[in-house]
Amino acid sequence: MNILLSINEKSYAIEAASETPLLWAIRDIVGLTGTKFGCGVSQCGACSVLIDGNLIKSCGIPVSFAVGKEIFTIEGTSETLEFLREAWNEGNVPQCGYCQSGQLIAATSLLDKIHHPSDEDIDTAMSDNICRCGTYTRIKKAIHRAAALKNKSL
Repeated sequence: MNILLSINEKSYAIEAASETPLLWAIRDIVGLTGTKFGCGVSQCGACSVLIDGNLIKSCGIPVSFAVGKEIFTIEGTSETLEFLREAWNEGNVPQCGYCQSGQLIAATSLLDKIHHPSDEDIDTAMSDNICRCGTYTRIKKAIHRAAALKNKSL
């Protein structure tokens, strides 16, 4: 089946079955490999993307769900994501780095909705993203830092 996807403001015509997990369309067909496969059952958050601004785990939804919607991956650019990348680098957040694309996408979703998140807001927003290395404290600090950078620029 010929499917048209909009990913990071670019159009991609792909050939895939409508029930193909969106993750595999993004990674294997389109070739954007920043979004990671972690668990395959929508539990770890490594496959997180934004669809029309909403945080979605791409391993658990069919590609047909995303037709006509805007998909945003870690390869995309946004002001919020740039502030997060800066804060991630300043805070030396990643250890192994595997979960970080999902963490950054979840944090982007949070900061696009809440400009001054509390620790509780961050804990809630990030609770579905697993970091095997346990860098949660650094992630929280970086989100606070990115919020401050973003708010300073407004």
